[in-house]
Amino acid sequence: MKIFDVTVPISEDAPIYEGDPRVQIEAVLKLADGAAANVSHLCFGAHTATHVDAPNHFIEGTRRGDELELEKMFGPCRVIELPEGVMLIGPEHLGSLAGVERVIFKTRNSAFWDKPDEGFRTDFTALGLEAAKLLADAGIKLVGIDYLSIEAFGSDGHPVHITLLKKEIVILEGLDLRGIEPGDYDIACLPLKYIGGTGDGAPARTVLIKR
Repeated sequence: MKIFDVTVPISEDAPIYEGDPRVQIEAVLKLADGAAANVSHLCFGAHTATHVDAPNHFIEGTRRGDELELEKMFGPCRVIELPEGVMLIGPEHLGSLAGVERVIFKTRNSAFWDKPDEGFRTDFTALGLEAAKLLADAGIKLVGIDYLSIEAFGSDGHPVHITLLKKEIVILEGLDLRGIEPGDYDIACLPLKYIGGTGDGAPARTVLIKR
């Protein structure tokens, strides 16, 4: 068994989706300064680095992040790799979904993590609406992608998100799939559990397991 950590670290250097809160991390107590312990203060948005979207992200009054079923985020998962030139994932890229419960897309986006200093990029590969509809109709439990949004930047009305979230499909964004080969894995994804705000999502430590 081999475990692959596909989580993008939360840091002040991590790219942040346009308009989202910046990351602030500071040491408020230090042993080196004579404190009894080291204590850090963390401040960041719910959609920082690797994170999940809950239905309430785009559909008011629906399930919040702390209410997501953990069983959707654990179990068999298929990694589908897209050719370099693909900018919008369509039905033709999905292949057979028979027996598949969770899908993650590895795209040209993963190479963006090589240069986090370039900041947020708007030219990322995204999931198209027709493919999203097929995934929703297939009963998929989780859909993931290797950048900060599953939907094309500037999309009017966020139809891809809404299509998936209406079916309470967990959306997993911001994965680092460098070095991950396409194929079948087990996934373990644990979003931060918190109460407050709008419960729209949460950062999530995520690993893929190859047996």
